Amino acid sequence: MPKNKNAFSSGAVGALGAWRRRAVSRAVHRGWRWIQQAGSVTAERPGPYRFRRIGTGTRLAFPLGTVFGEGWIELGDHCIVGEQVTLTAGMVPGLDLGPDPVLRLGNGVVLGRGSHVIASQPVTFGNDVFCGPYVYVTSDNHSYEDPEQPIGRQWPRSSPVSIGSGSWLGAGAVILPGARLGRNVVVAAGAVVRGEVPDHSVVAGVPAKVVRRWDAVRGWEPPLPVAGPPTLAELGEGAG
Repeated sequence: MPKNKNAFSSGAVGALGAWRRRAVSRAVHRGWRWIQQAGSVTAERPGPYRFRRIGTGTRLAFPLGTVFGEGWIELGDHCIVGEQVTLTAGMVPGLDLGPDPVLRLGNGVVLGRGSHVIASQPVTFGNDVFCGPYVYVTSDNHSYEDPEQPIGRQWPRSSPVSIGSGSWLGAGAVILPGARLGRNVVVAAGAVVRGEVPDHSVVAGVPAKVVRRWDAVRGWEPPLPVAGPPTLAELGEGAG
């Protein structure tokens, strides 16, 4: 004979288990949001970091990436630094880099999640530079002059980097030592930039090349695609 099953009791236990899982999930997410809020770094709440300057309204999201050499890092006003962003001045922690700042962010700079800015020579961001996620900016690159030594053991080559105000760096862009980007430059996602980039230009590729420029008389060359909301006729065609 089959045993009687208490369907009501089984269903109640299952519902109670689901409620507990939802409650735990909500608690975990609320706790994590509290941790993120408490762990973020601002001028008023610098935590363990002693930056040369943190401007008004600037916020570094928690969790941070690797951060050292803060005494040579200046962060302007109203900057947004995403989660897991690395900011370093010097090759390793504990170096004396002299009296001047090494890494400078202007006002209104945005560094997307997972980006890295590595500076042993001066690296300067102008105002209102926006970076997508996982951008890599460095003043240092591996050297390989000695064919007998492992490349990772050779002293790197270093050169200052500057990124002009109003520029946009797409996701995964890499800015190499010695790069000098002008004002309002667009760097395409995944591009690898070295050398000088003129104002109001778009660069793409590996290595990056200028693919579009602004001319004061002729406008954008080549012309930009026409952008704007669809017309009523286009909407009608789509409905058919």
